Amino acid sequence: MAAAARPLNPAERLDWLRLIRTENVGPITFYQLLQHYGSAAAALEALPEVARRGGRGRSLRLCSRAEAERELTALDKVGARLLAWGEPDYPEALAAVEDAPPLISAKGQVELLRRRAVAIVGARNASTNGRRLAREIAGDLGRRGLLVASGLARGIDAAAHQGALATGTVAVIAGGIDVVYPEENRELHEAIAEQGVLLAELPVGTVPQARHFPRRNRIISGISLGVLVVEAALKSGSLITARFALEQGRDVFSIPGSPLDPRCRGTNDLLRRGATLTEGAEDVVSALEGSLATRPAEIRRGSVTSPLTSGNISEKELDQAARKVLEALGPSPVAVDELVRQCQLSAATVVTILLELELAGRLERHAGNQVTLI
Repeated sequence: MAAAARPLNPAERLDWLRLIRTENVGPITFYQLLQHYGSAAAALEALPEVARRGGRGRSLRLCSRAEAERELTALDKVGARLLAWGEPDYPEALAAVEDAPPLISAKGQVELLRRRAVAIVGARNASTNGRRLAREIAGDLGRRGLLVASGLARGIDAAAHQGALATGTVAVIAGGIDVVYPEENRELHEAIAEQGVLLAELPVGTVPQARHFPRRNRIISGISLGVLVVEAALKSGSLITARFALEQGRDVFSIPGSPLDPRCRGTNDLLRRGATLTEGAEDVVSALEGSLATRPAEIRRGSVTSPLTSGNISEKELDQAARKVLEALGPSPVAVDELVRQCQLSAATVVTILLELELAGRLERHAGNQVTLI
């Protein structure tokens, strides 16, 4: 399913919103359902039966039309709008990521999202020198025509946004697009809404929680050609962003620091693992020269182009196949391709069974197209 560069009509947008806000429907499942059923409306109609086949005992909670309309109204009130995957203003690099948000809230100068971006992330408790470097590099990247992305956290993130505010910056928020976090960045949040662009995956009014930040981080790396880590401890959210960048095929850059400073142990470890040593914006631009000359590759959503129950397989045969897949699944992540090989089933059949299990709340998806049984 290649991106069709056209806006959704109002009915389609409402159906997309209902589908992605429905219980147990994540981005990958959304795209597979859309591909199999042809439209979000058809997928919504089929979901209860699909979940039942996966072993769900109670009714699946579907997002109602009224709930979706309330969210759209709330977005309009705060001056934001939804961008759908495949629409012209949806970030092109992000659209090529397997689990890109089907819908993302945007507020501000949305046309900035058509520019190539580089992410700058790092420690919240950043040093004075770290913040200065982040501001300077962000400004230099902006003057070279690049959009600077970050997560609007205190420390390095805030410094990067400040450095690129005049040239173009995008802040990806962990909660709702109207929720300021941390409070100390309220003025910066408002400035980016005016001069840059804010993005959020979660509904208006959502207060960010710990589990939301990794989701935000994969968007920061996803909209970018590369991720620069300025300062980071060994167990830092910035390193999660760097890991997502590698999984998405992005470049990772790191500024070296003193081994005596715990805020530099993560960046030094990235260098040890092959990140590009970076001292300024020129190092980033030089390394990305090839990427800047090409467009992000489009991907196909899911591995099956046929209908969900795929062809000639009977219900009895599908039940037998489901037992094989359940036996092969466990608490340790396993690649979907490996399941296909182990179970000696078609990819279409395995994807069908995994969709049913996920909608029943029995399956969890992980990076790298891996799954575990809950």
